[in-house]
Amino acid sequence: MDIITGKILKLNNWPDGKIIGIAKNISTHLSAQGLDRESILDQLEVVRQNPGPFLADPVMADLARECIRLTQKDEPSVDVLLENSISFPIWGRENIDDEAVKQMDNAMRLPVTVAGALMPDAHVGYGLPIGGVLATDNVVIPYAVGVDIACRMRLSLYDVSPYLLGQKKGLFENALLNETSFGVGAKWTGSKKAQHEVLDDDAWYATPQLKLLKDIAMNQLGTSGTGNHFAEWGSFHLTEPIFGLEPGVYLALLSHSGSRGVGAKIADRYSKLAREKHPDLDASVKYLAWLSLDSEAGQEYWLSMELAGRFASANHYIIHQRVAAAVGLKEVGSVENHHNFAWKEKMVDGRTVIVHRKGATPAGVGVLGIIPGSMGDAGYLVRGKGIPSSLESASHGAGRLMSRRNALNSIRKSARDEYLKKNEVTLIGGGMDESPQAYKPIDAVIKAQAELVDVVGKFTPRIVRMADEPGDI
Repeated sequence: MDIITGKILKLNNWPDGKIIGIAKNISTHLSAQGLDRESILDQLEVVRQNPGPFLADPVMADLARECIRLTQKDEPSVDVLLENSISFPIWGRENIDDEAVKQMDNAMRLPVTVAGALMPDAHVGYGLPIGGVLATDNVVIPYAVGVDIACRMRLSLYDVSPYLLGQKKGLFENALLNETSFGVGAKWTGSKKAQHEVLDDDAWYATPQLKLLKDIAMNQLGTSGTGNHFAEWGSFHLTEPIFGLEPGVYLALLSHSGSRGVGAKIADRYSKLAREKHPDLDASVKYLAWLSLDSEAGQEYWLSMELAGRFASANHYIIHQRVAAAVGLKEVGSVENHHNFAWKEKMVDGRTVIVHRKGATPAGVGVLGIIPGSMGDAGYLVRGKGIPSSLESASHGAGRLMSRRNALNSIRKSARDEYLKKNEVTLIGGGMDESPQAYKPIDAVIKAQAELVDVVGKFTPRIVRMADEPGDI
């Protein structure tokens, strides 16, 4: 067995202190597994150079955390906004309200901002507008990611005709009713409780908060939230070959949901922590307080965000598997993309930045994404063109034309139902604030970003499942 002493570690430039003891203990563990001295030193060095990804590693977690603590810098509270905002491009300006543009303009005055863009579905949000894309320098902004971390779309295609929806309508309606669960706190119990490998992820044990959140994850796996979350059967018109399917019309299942209570609690904790670190930020951008990725808090948030992303993906997988199995179908292929997330990406000049897409879809070269309309309107499968000025992004949907309150106060149920009837849509659940009239025309939004994406196919909803209205629960 190769023994690695403190002296050997110091000769390899490891500093005095607690970290030496941690590294020695790990070395003993790895040596017992048969690794030689050089291999062990190499592994330790990998952790030292990039500790963040190892916070969830059962062996390396303590070492990773100590490395972060030793190297994190005292963050000067540079909370003064730039005198002038950095310019940013806007797609579909004619359909974007002035307040959303003003929010984006404020975000472009942050001292950590590098670049930004506004998508054609943009409307007012908290801090960063929905449809806002923001690139920052080595910091992550929890509220620029959003509360529903990794909210995402999934489209599954089936090699059968959508005429089945008319022939066996009851079967497909029951599949959505019985195999989905919508609403605040929605969960599965007993034999309906879902299983997925994401529950075995080591990251659940990386922080005290994530340990507590695992129970929520176990109960909410395979469920959906309220608002604009949905699962819907529809007809998909494919315009080019994909997944072995030739151009034509197919049955499809489309869903929109996120990371549920897991993401919400992560967002709440780290948003508050970020605001505590930047108490002097101007009131106009107080929700855009940031965490340095050189800090322990920043690394914890990043790890938690990525875990929430894997959990959200698992939610969709469970939903699609259960709903399809209930009607005796198996998908031939699926497309999945998410928004409300942050990515480490390189700009044209080679600079690595943190790209926040709050209600915006990744649209790199050849990247497939889904841009849905409303409960009564079509959605589109698109392929990104990788346009640098948009930070390789596109819209995440049609975007709201009116606030939820305005929709509730101005749209009559008879008008909504007439709209759905005209478009041959059967709605199960769904609040009046999600009426089609509350959204921008999806075709205008797609047209406004023709520079950013190519259309690959069109999804037309037929049976839509959403959370029940409050009075129906």
